[in-house]
Amino acid sequence: MQDPNEDTEWNDILRKKGILPPKEIPKDDEEEEVALQQQSIVKTYESMTLEELEENEDEFGEDDEAAIEMYRQQRLAEWKATQMKNLFGELGEISGQDYIKEVNKAGDGIWVVLHLYKQGIPLCTLINQHLGTLARKFPQTKFLKSISTTCIPNYPDRNLPTIFVYFEGEMKAQFIGPLVFGGMNLKVEELEWRLSETGAVKTDLEENPKKQIEDKLLSSIRCSLPARKDSDSEDEDD
Repeated sequence: MQDPNEDTEWNDILRKKGILPPKEIPKDDEEEEVALQQQSIVKTYESMTLEELEENEDEFGEDDEAAIEMYRQQRLAEWKATQMKNLFGELGEISGQDYIKEVNKAGDGIWVVLHLYKQGIPLCTLINQHLGTLARKFPQTKFLKSISTTCIPNYPDRNLPTIFVYFEGEMKAQFIGPLVFGGMNLKVEELEWRLSETGAVKTDLEENPKKQIEDKLLSSIRCSLPARKDSDSEDEDD
């Protein structure tokens, strides 16, 4: 007698005509099919954008609402992270006409670091290089530079370099003149630390790099000093 579950062309014809019952699916195969269906539902959530989740909200049942909300929050967090990551990322140049718009009206939650400089001043050039590096490292902070006299008429050159730090349009810190920056030995890590102290950037440095340099200098000075002789030696008897 022919097995009705056997995969033959004749059995397929009989099944189509209703003479043979549908082929039985083994229990393991049924469980696998259910699992695949569940995966496809999850995949549907994962592949949807925020807009698609909103549009297809009515097509999902009540049991799916928790999963949909979870993916919606996940998508929203990813979107916000992308927006913040790509917010700035470079050292921009502004003129006096841009000052109010770019600095005072930068927006809620925005830190602005503005460098007033002049060409031909080596320390200004060095700081612009450092700020370009920091702008790429901290794209959520707006880094700007402006030729001093185009931004503030008659601004004295003796005050250069100058860095102003703003948060939500209000000045939070200022660094004025070459002595504040320590001259041409200024390292990018030192400038990063100074800006982190104002709140403008969230540094991953654990301590002030300038302190490390000072500690090394003091240590080398101590090592080079001659050993002190004992002044308490006993006097010889006459």
